[in-house]
Amino acid sequence: MTDEDLMRIAMAEARAAEAAGEVPVGAIIVSPSGAVIAHGDNRVLRSSDPTAHAEIVALRAAGAVLGNYRLVGCTLYSTLEPCAMCAGAILHARISRLVYATTDPKAGACGSVLTVMNHPKLNHRVEAVQGVLAEECGKMLTDFFRARR
Repeated sequence: MTDEDLMRIAMAEARAAEAAGEVPVGAIIVSPSGAVIAHGDNRVLRSSDPTAHAEIVALRAAGAVLGNYRLVGCTLYSTLEPCAMCAGAILHARISRLVYATTDPKAGACGSVLTVMNHPKLNHRVEAVQGVLAEECGKMLTDFFRARR
């Protein structure tokens, strides 16, 4: 499957979050063999948990599937640039590759607002790819917030 195919799966997670009244952000984790091993959608409202971002939900699920908090060789797909919390968790999990759609001009930690991802003082590097289906994912977020105003 291509990055676009896999991002569409993450987009389905984002749509599920939106249907549940959450900000539409979705994430999936793909194993080194190419299998989707975890899904996550924003759940902060439903879980009353400020850490229940889509990426964190997916990281927790992948750790349970693999029986290890180290997700070496795995790729995380997210519809939105990870925040500082999620970027830190991605680094601690030793994710090998991050693919995200659109930047987050308010809280992005992969270079938009902060640079947590691949900060030179940190000991892990992640291959980061930005812009896969950015327009579609950005529109989903823009439409969501426009409807809330």
